[in-house]
Amino acid sequence: DVYWEYQYDNTTFKIAIECKNYNHTVSIGKVRDFFGVLYDLEEVKGIMVTKKGYQEGAKKYGEYYGIDLIELREPEDGEAIVAETTLTIDCSVRHRLFLIDEDWAKEHDLNIQSYKQRLDWLCSPVCGKWINATHIPLTTKEDKIRNSEGKIIVDIRKLEDELPKKSKQDDGYVYPFENAYVKTEWGDIKIKEVKFEYENHT
Repeated sequence: DVYWEYQYDNTTFKIAIECKNYNHTVSIGKVRDFFGVLYDLEEVKGIMVTKKGYQEGAKKYGEYYGIDLIELREPEDGEAIVAETTLTIDCSVRHRLFLIDEDWAKEHDLNIQSYKQRLDWLCSPVCGKWINATHIPLTTKEDKIRNSEGKIIVDIRKLEDELPKKSKQDDGYVYPFENAYVKTEWGDIKIKEVKFEYENHT
């Protein structure tokens, strides 16, 4: 349901969170299905959240494969409530998205549609947010855009720093490039645009 990616000290951390609103405990099969998605995406930390708890087999499976299983519930009789706070935060989340050069991708046997499907599999139930999207997230190994000779065109973080903290543009900010590449886990990928898209929450 949620995919979160951030960078710290030149290291990219990727987290997938799946929320299950079941009226029964989560079985090992559901945790196994989630692990299958994580395995396809590679190097993604998995967190599953539910209100009704997990069956014993699911707990052991999650522990073995490093999936955090979290239970959200109201306290039962006899359990103390330390504090209850309602906090309203007006925040803006910025997404870094890329428009891949599809002609280049075909020439280099890069299946963009397959990757978009993997992104959609993180939704539960499976959503169609990315399959028809023009700009998509990529896991980059550095915050640089380079030309075909490897020379730096621009620092992506510098572009981000120049953006306003809050955006009133629903379509985000788009920066077009020619002969531009980013370094990813699949190697260098040719892009046409970088898009910074805001998602506002209250």
